[in-house]
Amino acid sequence: MVLSNSKRRVRPGSGAPDRRVHRIPGPRGSFLLGSLLEIQRDPLTFISHCHRLYGDVFQARLGPKNVYVVAHPADVQHVLQENNRNYRKGAHYDTLRPMFGNGLMMSEGDYWLKQRRIVQPAFHRQRLGQFASTMTRLTEEMLDRWQPISERGHSIDVASEMVKLTLTIVCTSLFGADVSREAAGVGAAHAFCLTHAEHRIVSLFALPESIPTPDNLRYRRSVNLLHGVVDRFINERRSSGEDTGDLLSTLAFARYEETGELMDHDQLRDEMITLFLNGHETVAGALGWAFYLLSKSPQVERRLHEELATVLGGRTPTFEDLPKLKYTTMVIEESMRLFPPAWIIERDTLGPDEISGYYIPPKSTVVLSQWLTHRHPDFWENPEGFDPERFSPEQSANRHRFAYFPFGGGPRLCVGANYALMEMPLVLATIAQRFHLDLVPGHPVVMEPVITLRPKYGILINLRPRKAMPSAVRQAEAVAAHAQDGEAPHPS
Repeated sequence: MVLSNSKRRVRPGSGAPDRRVHRIPGPRGSFLLGSLLEIQRDPLTFISHCHRLYGDVFQARLGPKNVYVVAHPADVQHVLQENNRNYRKGAHYDTLRPMFGNGLMMSEGDYWLKQRRIVQPAFHRQRLGQFASTMTRLTEEMLDRWQPISERGHSIDVASEMVKLTLTIVCTSLFGADVSREAAGVGAAHAFCLTHAEHRIVSLFALPESIPTPDNLRYRRSVNLLHGVVDRFINERRSSGEDTGDLLSTLAFARYEETGELMDHDQLRDEMITLFLNGHETVAGALGWAFYLLSKSPQVERRLHEELATVLGGRTPTFEDLPKLKYTTMVIEESMRLFPPAWIIERDTLGPDEISGYYIPPKSTVVLSQWLTHRHPDFWENPEGFDPERFSPEQSANRHRFAYFPFGGGPRLCVGANYALMEMPLVLATIAQRFHLDLVPGHPVVMEPVITLRPKYGILINLRPRKAMPSAVRQAEAVAAHAQDGEAPHPS
């Protein structure tokens, strides 16, 4: 039996490291390629198998390069927070630079800090409250389009629908504009850019992007399309000089504290496109997986409907309702635990480091994976089960803070986390009050871990309308359903 190295770990600062451990364990792989083919074929299965076999710190070789994977929450905290100054974004992030430029996702050091300080105030939770009604209004417009589809008995791809919805929401929040007619093209361009970048990351022999291969040409066209959309919004806003209250106005007319200057066009474009693309991709993914899990978990769905009936009684949720939608939020959190939209984080060391008693050389690549840590059996009982109650205050009280990090952590915690955590419960509550979403039997739901964790063939569902009824009636139905199951109803 192979013992997990978590049993013999020495936490940073807790004592002398165990120097008897000279080499970080890991698979040998093939002579030339190491484990590259296994990672290309099925990265989630590969890292999960290695974690079970070698423990919380293991290494894998991708061609000539070693990468070091860490899974224990304390090691994640060490990299992202305690020793974050020794780490920079991994070199593979450079494959995304043509798309994101030098925005918050890509920038480093003092320049990143300067940009963070000017962008952060736009995402204060109370300030974001003004967008709540926009989020629910656009969701209800989507549901009105779903109504005739449900009446005809046709299925829809909820993953694709969530991409279109969140893209429309983020464009309205960021730019005060309706891009519904462009949503399909923008979504397709963004999806191709992410897939193209992922292929380059795991390819040993990627051709330079300057070579006009069909994929490189399509990538260039996709980037130009995305940049063109954002450039148009910026030019219209700055030429009008009008502050319309959206996030573009906030950033377009914000001034650096040190100099009093505005952001130049290119930098504003980089920040807006970072918010534009990341602001819908992760939210769409989380919502799609949440509906997938709910369709397989009738008891969880029933509990969700109980809370919605009690708190909302059929009306549209508002920003003020969010603190009361506790179970709704827990459903989102548990969905992101099992299917984290960002499933991996890569960092490169500037100098040497020590993780759990292992020596990490300078200029090494360290990989953190939400997929692994969110399933760590030392912190999650029955880690593959779907149980939103894990995120109740009682069960969360003593859990390591980095056992769950869907938005990253430390100084580089996602600037849009509050935006996402407001949008997802509002959208989920609005949809769940109108429809049951039932999986289409036989449709394959297969994970595709590119830059984000996507369903490769979508998530096909049948729409089953929920009848509008008074809160008291819904409560009575919930009690009757629990009595039939031999359970006591959960308090809301």
